[in-house]
Amino acid sequence: MACPGPSAEALLSPADAMRRSHADAAARARKGLAFGLGAFGWWAVVVPVYFRVLSGNGAIPYEILAQRVLFGLPVLFALLAWQGQLRAFARTLTNWHALRMLLPSTVFIGINWFFFIKSVADDNLSHASLGYYINPLVSVALGFLFLGERLRTAQWGAVCIACVAVAVLAWAEGTLPYISIVLPVSFGLYGLLRKQASVGPTIGLSFEMLMLLPLCVGLTVWLSRTGQGVFLQGPGWVSGLMVLGGLVTIVPLLWFTSAARLLPLSTVGLLQYLAPTGQLLLAFLFFGETFVPEKWVAFGLIWLAIAVFTTDALRHNARERRGRRAMLADAGG
Repeated sequence: MACPGPSAEALLSPADAMRRSHADAAARARKGLAFGLGAFGWWAVVVPVYFRVLSGNGAIPYEILAQRVLFGLPVLFALLAWQGQLRAFARTLTNWHALRMLLPSTVFIGINWFFFIKSVADDNLSHASLGYYINPLVSVALGFLFLGERLRTAQWGAVCIACVAVAVLAWAEGTLPYISIVLPVSFGLYGLLRKQASVGPTIGLSFEMLMLLPLCVGLTVWLSRTGQGVFLQGPGWVSGLMVLGGLVTIVPLLWFTSAARLLPLSTVGLLQYLAPTGQLLLAFLFFGETFVPEKWVAFGLIWLAIAVFTTDALRHNARERRGRRAMLADAGG
């Protein structure tokens, strides 16, 4: 039997192999960046505009949430089948460790989705934007409270500045901006639980939507019988938009998971600020929300907190990389 010849890669010179490696890495980075921009851009513009159109045509937040689950779950099950993960999903249903985390995470993602929809319906998208700016800081604080993680001085400073920003917004508007608190806290707790569930994003979200399904079916029936529902009772194009709710929910999730797989975590962390930035611009330029000077002060403080937090994270990561290189050099020597 003839011996196989050397592979094309084996025939490359070291310099050519290095150039190919760099070219492959650059291609992965470009692809990951495209997915990341698509995902966070979608969450910044498409999702709030979608909710705005539905709420502006008579759909209340409860119905929008219910239709999101009803039409999102079939898309997720089709995705699980395409990825060959249906058996893994079935095993999750009998995995008590995963269930202990996924049952409460279902509650928190339901709360998060509802209050984001409500923020759009109530002309408070800017409050949601502030909340999602705060979200990374809340996650750090939750890690300190529940996982025993230590906060560096700069992280404490960023958290404190964020608290002042919320207080300034409350003073400016004469009421507690509860959406700016509920959204980051609910999503932070959701992330904390999902981190410990050890299941993939598609499997976890499918389980959560399945748990929300009975409530959403009940809501849909009740709204229909009381005449408060829009689906199949209002304009046909509105019902058609609701059917698309599954794709509106799932598409950015797929893009995000692809970006997370192709990009460094630090890059994904920086990209996440695109979503609240887009939401803020949308609220200010197109949704006609009121922005008194004190409100801009609140956002200025949030941007300062983010700058402190991000600069500290980048410096800490750089120090860790230098430390690893030094250890490898010592081990090699």
